Amino acid sequence: MSTGEGKTVCVTGASGYIASCLVKHLLLRGYTVKASVRDPSDPRKTQHLLALEGAEERLKLFKANLLEEGSFDSGVEGCDGVFHTASPFYHDVTDPQAELLDPAVKGTLNVLNSCANTPSVKRVVLTSSIAAVTYNGKPRTPDVVVDESWFTDPEYCKNLKLWYVVSKTIAEDSAWKFAKEKGLDMVVVNPAMVIGPLLQPTLNTSAAAVLSLIKGAQTFPNATFGWVNVKDVANAHIQAFEIPSASGRYCLVERVAHCSEVVKMLSELYPSFQLPEKCADDKPYVPTYQVSKEKAKTLGIEFTPLDVSLKETVESLKEKGFVSFES
Repeated sequence: MSTGEGKTVCVTGASGYIASCLVKHLLLRGYTVKASVRDPSDPRKTQHLLALEGAEERLKLFKANLLEEGSFDSGVEGCDGVFHTASPFYHDVTDPQAELLDPAVKGTLNVLNSCANTPSVKRVVLTSSIAAVTYNGKPRTPDVVVDESWFTDPEYCKNLKLWYVVSKTIAEDSAWKFAKEKGLDMVVVNPAMVIGPLLQPTLNTSAAAVLSLIKGAQTFPNATFGWVNVKDVANAHIQAFEIPSASGRYCLVERVAHCSEVVKMLSELYPSFQLPEKCADDKPYVPTYQVSKEKAKTLGIEFTPLDVSLKETVESLKEKGFVSFES
Protein backbone atom coordinates (compact mmCIF):
# COMPACT_ATOMS: atom_id res chain seq x y z
CA MET A 1 0.00 0.00 0.00
CA SER A 2 2.26 2.79 -1.17
CA THR A 3 -0.43 5.34 -1.99
CA GLY A 4 1.67 8.10 -0.49
CA GLU A 5 4.85 7.41 -2.39
CA GLY A 6 6.44 10.63 -3.62
CA LYS A 7 4.00 12.75 -1.59
CA THR A 8 4.85 14.95 1.36
CA VAL A 9 2.37 15.85 4.09
CA CYS A 10 2.56 17.83 7.31
CA VAL A 11 1.12 16.69 10.67
CA THR A 12 0.84 19.29 13.43
CA GLY A 13 1.13 18.35 17.11
CA ALA A 14 2.71 15.09 16.01
CA SER A 15 3.58 13.81 19.48
CA GLY A 16 -0.11 13.72 20.50
CA TYR A 17 -2.24 10.57 20.74
CA ILE A 18 -4.17 10.76 17.45
CA ALA A 19 -1.32 12.44 15.60
CA SER A 20 1.26 9.77 16.56
CA CYS A 21 -1.01 7.06 15.17
CA LEU A 22 -1.64 9.16 12.05
CA VAL A 23 2.11 9.63 11.49
CA LYS A 24 2.61 5.86 11.84
CA HIS A 25 -0.06 5.06 9.21
CA LEU A 26 1.15 7.77 6.81
CA LEU A 27 4.70 6.40 6.97
CA LEU A 28 3.39 2.87 6.35
CA ARG A 29 1.64 4.17 3.23
CA GLY A 30 4.86 5.62 1.87
CA TYR A 31 4.35 9.31 2.61
CA THR A 32 7.14 11.63 3.63
CA VAL A 33 5.93 13.31 6.83
CA LYS A 34 6.95 16.70 8.17
CA ALA A 35 5.85 16.62 11.80
CA SER A 36 5.61 19.55 14.18
CA VAL A 37 6.51 19.19 17.85
CA ARG A 38 6.79 21.96 20.42
CA ASP A 39 10.12 20.71 21.70
CA PRO A 40 12.12 18.45 19.34
CA SER A 41 14.78 18.00 22.05
CA ASP A 42 12.34 16.28 24.45
CA PRO A 43 12.69 12.49 23.92
CA ARG A 44 9.23 11.87 25.45
CA LYS A 45 7.78 13.84 22.56
CA THR A 46 9.93 12.42 19.78
CA GLN A 47 11.39 9.00 20.59
CA HIS A 48 8.21 7.03 19.79
CA LEU A 49 7.94 8.87 16.45
CA LEU A 50 11.56 8.34 15.47
CA ALA A 51 11.17 4.61 16.23
CA LEU A 52 8.35 4.18 13.69
CA GLU A 53 8.84 2.09 10.57
CA GLY A 54 10.00 4.37 7.73
CA ALA A 55 10.84 7.25 10.10
CA GLU A 56 14.54 7.18 9.43
CA GLU A 57 14.05 7.82 5.71
CA ARG A 58 10.81 9.82 5.59
CA LEU A 59 10.06 11.57 8.89
CA LYS A 60 11.23 15.14 9.38
CA LEU A 61 10.55 16.82 12.73
CA PHE A 62 10.28 20.58 13.02
CA LYS A 63 9.70 22.94 15.95
CA ALA A 64 6.50 25.01 15.92
CA ASN A 65 4.26 26.79 18.38
CA LEU A 66 0.53 27.22 17.80
CA LEU A 67 0.57 30.79 19.07
CA GLU A 68 3.58 31.92 17.05
CA GLU A 69 2.56 33.43 13.74
CA GLY A 70 4.33 31.93 10.76
CA SER A 71 5.94 29.15 12.80
CA PHE A 72 4.31 26.52 10.54
CA ASP A 73 5.43 28.12 7.26
CA SER A 74 8.58 26.02 6.89
CA GLY A 75 6.77 22.81 7.88
CA VAL A 76 3.97 23.31 5.39
CA GLU A 77 6.31 24.32 2.57
CA GLY A 78 6.36 21.79 -0.27
CA CYS A 79 3.54 19.69 1.25
CA ASP A 80 0.67 18.18 -0.75
CA GLY A 81 -1.54 17.99 2.31
CA VAL A 82 -1.68 19.18 5.91
CA PHE A 83 -3.25 17.39 8.87
CA HIS A 84 -3.91 19.87 11.66
CA THR A 85 -4.38 17.79 14.80
CA ALA A 86 -2.63 19.98 17.39
CA SER A 87 -5.06 21.28 20.03
CA PRO A 88 -5.01 21.06 23.81
CA PHE A 89 -7.41 18.56 25.43
CA TYR A 90 -7.86 18.60 29.17
CA HIS A 91 -10.62 19.43 31.60
CA ASP A 92 -8.95 21.03 34.64
CA VAL A 93 -8.35 24.57 33.45
CA THR A 94 -7.85 27.72 35.48
CA ASP A 95 -7.64 30.14 32.55
CA PRO A 96 -9.78 28.80 29.67
CA GLN A 97 -8.83 31.62 27.31
CA ALA A 98 -5.07 31.12 27.61
CA GLU A 99 -5.06 27.34 28.11
CA LEU A 100 -7.69 26.20 25.62
CA LEU A 101 -9.33 28.89 23.51
CA ASP A 102 -6.25 30.73 22.22
CA PRO A 103 -4.23 27.62 21.27
CA ALA A 104 -7.29 26.01 19.62
CA VAL A 105 -8.63 29.03 17.74
CA LYS A 106 -5.57 31.18 17.05
CA GLY A 107 -3.48 28.06 16.52
CA THR A 108 -5.87 26.71 13.90
CA LEU A 109 -5.98 30.01 12.01
CA ASN A 110 -2.20 30.26 12.24
CA VAL A 111 -1.78 26.82 10.62
CA LEU A 112 -4.47 27.49 8.00
CA ASN A 113 -2.81 30.79 7.13
CA SER A 114 0.46 28.95 6.43
CA CYS A 115 -1.54 26.53 4.23
CA ALA A 116 -3.28 29.36 2.34
CA ASN A 117 0.13 30.88 1.54
CA THR A 118 1.54 27.58 0.24
CA PRO A 119 0.48 26.80 -3.35
CA SER A 120 1.55 23.12 -3.15
CA VAL A 121 -1.11 22.32 -0.46
CA LYS A 122 -4.04 20.56 -2.17
CA ARG A 123 -6.11 19.80 0.93
CA VAL A 124 -6.18 20.38 4.66
CA VAL A 125 -7.69 17.82 7.05
CA LEU A 126 -8.66 19.36 10.37
CA THR A 127 -9.10 17.30 13.54
CA SER A 128 -12.14 18.70 15.27
CA SER A 129 -14.27 16.75 17.76
CA ILE A 130 -17.76 15.40 18.32
CA ALA A 131 -17.72 18.10 21.01
CA ALA A 132 -18.23 20.62 18.18
CA VAL A 133 -21.31 18.70 17.01
CA THR A 134 -23.58 17.53 19.81
CA TYR A 135 -23.89 20.26 22.46
CA ASN A 136 -26.72 22.45 21.26
CA GLY A 137 -29.31 22.07 24.01
CA LYS A 138 -31.39 19.64 21.91
CA PRO A 139 -32.35 16.50 23.83
CA ARG A 140 -30.11 13.49 23.22
CA THR A 141 -32.08 10.31 23.86
CA PRO A 142 -31.82 6.73 22.50
CA ASP A 143 -34.05 7.51 19.48
CA VAL A 144 -32.16 10.70 18.53
CA VAL A 145 -29.65 10.40 15.68
CA VAL A 146 -26.91 13.02 15.67
CA ASP A 147 -25.28 13.68 12.29
CA GLU A 148 -22.92 16.11 10.55
CA SER A 149 -25.62 18.78 10.25
CA TRP A 150 -25.59 19.33 14.03
CA PHE A 151 -23.46 22.18 15.41
CA THR A 152 -22.65 22.88 19.04
CA ASP A 153 -23.91 26.19 20.41
CA PRO A 154 -20.91 27.92 22.05
CA GLU A 155 -23.06 30.25 24.17
CA TYR A 156 -24.97 27.29 25.62
CA CYS A 157 -21.60 25.67 26.49
CA LYS A 158 -20.10 28.84 27.97
CA ASN A 159 -23.00 28.95 30.43
CA LEU A 160 -22.19 25.35 31.41
CA LYS A 161 -18.46 26.19 31.57
CA LEU A 162 -17.61 23.43 29.08
CA TRP A 163 -14.44 25.17 27.96
CA TYR A 164 -12.92 22.33 25.94
CA VAL A 165 -16.19 22.04 23.99
CA VAL A 166 -16.24 25.80 23.44
CA SER A 167 -12.62 25.76 22.21
CA LYS A 168 -13.23 22.99 19.64
CA THR A 169 -16.49 24.57 18.44
CA ILE A 170 -15.10 28.06 17.89
CA ALA A 171 -11.91 26.64 16.32
CA GLU A 172 -13.90 24.59 13.79
CA ASP A 173 -16.27 27.45 13.05
CA SER A 174 -13.39 29.90 12.53
CA ALA A 175 -11.65 27.34 10.30
CA TRP A 176 -14.69 26.98 8.01
CA LYS A 177 -14.99 30.76 7.65
CA PHE A 178 -11.28 31.11 6.88
CA ALA A 179 -11.26 28.20 4.39
CA LYS A 180 -14.24 29.66 2.55
CA GLU A 181 -12.70 33.12 2.42
CA LYS A 182 -9.34 31.83 1.13
CA GLY A 183 -10.71 29.07 -1.11
CA LEU A 184 -8.92 26.35 0.89
CA ASP A 185 -10.02 22.74 0.28
CA MET A 186 -10.64 21.59 3.85
CA VAL A 187 -12.18 18.42 5.27
CA VAL A 188 -13.00 18.07 8.98
CA VAL A 189 -13.10 14.91 11.11
CA ASN A 190 -15.11 14.90 14.36
CA PRO A 191 -14.08 11.91 16.52
CA ALA A 192 -15.66 11.09 19.89
CA MET A 193 -13.64 9.73 22.86
CA VAL A 194 -10.66 8.15 21.18
CA ILE A 195 -9.23 4.99 22.75
CA GLY A 196 -7.08 2.07 21.61
CA PRO A 197 -3.31 1.49 21.64
CA LEU A 198 -0.99 4.29 22.80
CA LEU A 199 2.22 5.01 20.94
CA GLN A 200 3.37 7.94 23.10
CA PRO A 201 4.87 7.28 26.56
CA THR A 202 2.66 9.88 28.29
CA LEU A 203 -0.96 9.42 29.31
CA ASN A 204 -3.59 11.18 27.19
CA THR A 205 -6.97 12.31 28.50
CA SER A 206 -9.18 9.64 26.91
CA ALA A 207 -6.90 6.71 27.87
CA ALA A 208 -6.77 8.21 31.38
CA ALA A 209 -10.57 7.83 31.57
CA VAL A 210 -10.20 4.07 31.03
CA LEU A 211 -7.19 3.86 33.37
CA SER A 212 -9.13 5.48 36.24
CA LEU A 213 -11.84 2.80 35.93
CA ILE A 214 -9.39 -0.11 36.15
CA LYS A 215 -7.12 1.42 38.78
CA GLY A 216 -9.32 1.20 41.81
CA ALA A 217 -11.92 3.94 41.24
CA GLN A 218 -14.74 3.58 43.78
CA THR A 219 -17.41 4.89 41.40
CA PHE A 220 -17.89 5.43 37.68
CA PRO A 221 -19.03 8.80 36.27
CA ASN A 222 -22.69 9.30 35.38
CA ALA A 223 -21.69 10.16 31.85
CA THR A 224 -22.35 8.98 28.33
CA PHE A 225 -19.74 9.26 25.56
CA GLY A 226 -19.29 8.30 21.97
CA TRP A 227 -16.26 5.99 21.61
CA VAL A 228 -13.97 5.29 18.65
CA ASN A 229 -10.65 3.51 18.04
CA VAL A 230 -7.57 5.65 17.37
CA LYS A 231 -6.60 3.49 14.36
CA ASP A 232 -9.99 4.15 12.75
CA VAL A 233 -9.54 7.86 13.39
CA ALA A 234 -6.07 7.86 11.79
CA ASN A 235 -7.42 5.92 8.82
CA ALA A 236 -10.34 8.36 8.42
CA HIS A 237 -7.91 11.29 8.30
CA ILE A 238 -5.92 9.64 5.51
CA GLN A 239 -9.05 8.67 3.56
CA ALA A 240 -10.37 12.24 3.96
CA PHE A 241 -7.16 13.43 2.32
CA GLU A 242 -6.91 10.77 -0.40
CA ILE A 243 -10.52 10.49 -1.59
CA PRO A 244 -11.10 13.39 -4.00
CA SER A 245 -14.85 13.56 -3.31
CA ALA A 246 -14.43 13.82 0.49
CA SER A 247 -15.90 17.10 1.75
CA GLY A 248 -17.44 18.75 4.78
CA ARG A 249 -17.30 17.04 8.18
CA TYR A 250 -17.27 13.40 9.26
CA CYS A 251 -18.53 12.20 12.66
CA LEU A 252 -16.48 9.25 13.93
CA VAL A 253 -18.30 7.25 16.60
CA GLU A 254 -18.40 3.46 16.79
CA ARG A 255 -21.03 3.57 19.50
CA VAL A 256 -22.36 5.73 22.29
CA ALA A 257 -22.16 4.07 25.70
CA HIS A 258 -22.74 5.09 29.31
CA CYS A 259 -19.78 4.57 31.66
CA SER A 260 -21.76 1.76 33.35
CA GLU A 261 -21.72 -0.17 30.03
CA VAL A 262 -17.99 0.40 29.70
CA VAL A 263 -17.44 -0.99 33.21
CA LYS A 264 -19.59 -4.02 32.32
CA MET A 265 -17.50 -4.68 29.19
CA LEU A 266 -14.27 -4.34 31.15
CA SER A 267 -15.52 -6.78 33.79
CA GLU A 268 -16.31 -9.33 31.05
CA LEU A 269 -12.87 -8.84 29.49
CA TYR A 270 -11.01 -8.86 32.83
CA PRO A 271 -13.03 -10.73 35.49
CA SER A 272 -10.21 -10.38 38.04
CA PHE A 273 -10.25 -6.56 37.98
CA GLN A 274 -11.65 -4.64 40.94
CA LEU A 275 -13.98 -2.34 39.00
CA PRO A 276 -16.30 0.32 40.43
CA GLU A 277 -19.79 -1.05 41.09
CA LYS A 278 -21.70 2.11 41.71
CA CYS A 279 -22.31 5.39 39.96
CA ALA A 280 -20.85 8.67 41.21
CA ASP A 281 -24.33 10.09 41.82
CA ASP A 282 -27.90 8.90 42.42
CA LYS A 283 -29.40 10.68 39.44
CA PRO A 284 -30.92 8.77 36.50
CA TYR A 285 -28.23 7.65 34.05
CA VAL A 286 -27.44 10.18 31.34
CA PRO A 287 -29.21 8.68 28.30
CA THR A 288 -27.37 7.31 25.28
CA TYR A 289 -28.11 8.51 21.76
CA GLN A 290 -27.09 7.54 18.25
CA VAL A 291 -24.53 9.06 15.91
CA SER A 292 -24.97 8.42 12.20
CA LYS A 293 -22.22 6.33 10.55
CA GLU A 294 -23.51 6.91 7.02
CA LYS A 295 -21.06 9.61 6.05
CA ALA A 296 -18.06 7.92 7.73
CA LYS A 297 -18.83 4.79 5.68
CA THR A 298 -18.27 6.80 2.47
CA LEU A 299 -14.62 7.02 3.57
CA GLY A 300 -14.55 3.22 3.73
CA ILE A 301 -14.31 3.21 7.52
CA GLU A 302 -15.24 -0.04 9.24
CA PHE A 303 -15.33 0.73 12.93
CA THR A 304 -13.53 -1.41 15.53
CA PRO A 305 -16.06 -2.67 18.12
CA LEU A 306 -15.89 -0.93 21.50
CA ASP A 307 -14.95 -4.08 23.46
CA VAL A 308 -11.95 -4.62 21.15
CA SER A 309 -10.89 -0.98 21.56
CA LEU A 310 -11.16 -1.27 25.35
CA LYS A 311 -9.02 -4.41 25.37
CA GLU A 312 -6.39 -2.72 23.18
CA THR A 313 -6.37 0.28 25.53
CA VAL A 314 -5.92 -1.81 28.67
CA GLU A 315 -3.19 -3.99 27.11
CA SER A 316 -1.40 -0.86 25.93
CA LEU A 317 -1.66 0.79 29.36
CA LYS A 318 -0.14 -2.39 30.82
CA GLU A 319 2.66 -2.47 28.25
CA LYS A 320 3.48 1.20 28.96
CA GLY A 321 3.59 0.51 32.72
CA PHE A 322 0.55 2.62 33.73
CA VAL A 323 -1.09 -0.43 35.28
CA SER A 324 0.09 -3.92 36.22
CA PHE A 325 -2.00 -7.07 36.35
CA GLU A 326 -1.78 -10.76 35.61
CA SER A 327 -3.84 -11.55 32.53
